[in-house]
Amino acid sequence: MDLKTGKILVTGGASGMGKAFVLNLAKDGADVAFCDLNEEAIKAVEAEAADLPGKVVGFVANVAEEESVEKLIHDAHEALGGLNGLVNNAGIFRDGLLVKKDRETGAIKKMSLKNWNMVIGVDLTGPFLCAREFAAKCIETGTKDAVIVNISSIARHGNPGQTNYSAAKAGLVADTKLWAQELGRYGIRTGAIAPGFVNTPILQGMRPEVLENMLKAVPLRRAAEPQEIYLALKFIVECGFFTGRCIDVDGGMTV
Repeated sequence: MDLKTGKILVTGGASGMGKAFVLNLAKDGADVAFCDLNEEAIKAVEAEAADLPGKVVGFVANVAEEESVEKLIHDAHEALGGLNGLVNNAGIFRDGLLVKKDRETGAIKKMSLKNWNMVIGVDLTGPFLCAREFAAKCIETGTKDAVIVNISSIARHGNPGQTNYSAAKAGLVADTKLWAQELGRYGIRTGAIAPGFVNTPILQGMRPEVLENMLKAVPLRRAAEPQEIYLALKFIVECGFFTGRCIDVDGGMTV
């Protein structure tokens, strides 16, 4: 796909990697719709993108809610005059061990069902709903050469303290493969990206000594810049023979 013909929806596009995806896609000539829950942040991204070659328009939407996603796909399609790309980027963390015994009291603390459901809802159900509605719209309108990109994580291999997050991100890679098999007949490709540590506000908010210790697990001894993750996204969108695979952009990190 030529990015200049792209009409791409990015979820969670008002901050972090999502914001970088929105601005870089528009800089490269694509028209971009994006969603977030923070209306002020949406307006700020729209203002920042005002002078870029591609059109940028934001919407308030909750990807974990079916009706919200249905409306989002409809509104984004109308605003851009079509859709041929989807980036499932929205995600949340609610970290904690599955079970933990307090050393002093012996009390057992468990990951709550609420925290499991919240992460699965946004990080796995959300991409399912968005991909389903996007694919249905592409098939309905006869749109060919379309692509779905799922943002997974190095945590997909299993990271202690992230039972919910790891399950969701592993599920995204599995869905990437099977959606490639199901949707290829309609001209819809899929791809996934599994970043390691990325220099976003979440990482920037950590204590320096904690971050330094974390980065020791990365052979390159640093976090990725959002632009570097975007390069993987750009490759998947532009390479018409890429589908059903996950690209790890993790600096050689293993978890």
